[in-house]
Amino acid sequence: MKTTRFASHPFVTQRTTASSGVICSWAMLKAVGQAFFSTGLQNPKFTAAEKQGQDYEIRTYHATKWVSTSLTEMDWDKAMGTGFRRLFKYIGGTNQSKVKVEMTAPVSCLVEPGEGPTCESKFTVSFYIPEEQQETPPEPGEADVFIEHRKEFTAYVRTHGGYSNEQMKRDELLKLVESLKRDGVEFVDQPFYVAGYDSPFKLTNRRNEVWILQKKPE
Repeated sequence: MKTTRFASHPFVTQRTTASSGVICSWAMLKAVGQAFFSTGLQNPKFTAAEKQGQDYEIRTYHATKWVSTSLTEMDWDKAMGTGFRRLFKYIGGTNQSKVKVEMTAPVSCLVEPGEGPTCESKFTVSFYIPEEQQETPPEPGEADVFIEHRKEFTAYVRTHGGYSNEQMKRDELLKLVESLKRDGVEFVDQPFYVAGYDSPFKLTNRRNEVWILQKKPE
């Protein structure tokens, strides 16, 4: 099996900043809270496989469209905050059709780590396009936002609670890697996804995930 490099990943070794969690203005946080607390929030569909281990799931996500934005940063929280604001403007009507798009979950982020702890990583932050707009999603109105046609993929998923920050995400990724190695599972060491499902206002039973991609047969 391919040896994973998570232990020396820039994402794993980056320093967590004290400003984590403050990602947007109070007005935006209030709006996001209202959106997330609405019932019936749509999620992308997936097929779950029988569990190999009790500490992770195996999911095959169907081919879907997402609205995404990419940026390079050293700081996780800053990258996530910038990406979130761009996409929140899109669903709020900053698109060529000037229509509002329903909030969905999760907010996913594909992380492509840099070569070292002092190098920038690439982050692609994404919102799932609601089912009713999957066929013809509104075209973005800004150059740094794009519609992503995400192909079907299979991921190993570990779930954790709390207010997830950069350090927690790194810890959960390492735990998932250890589980996959324990079970002799082939996986892709990078890039990987992290995902969050909750409003900043939700205090309990919070849901966060890390996704490591299944290695395709050669």
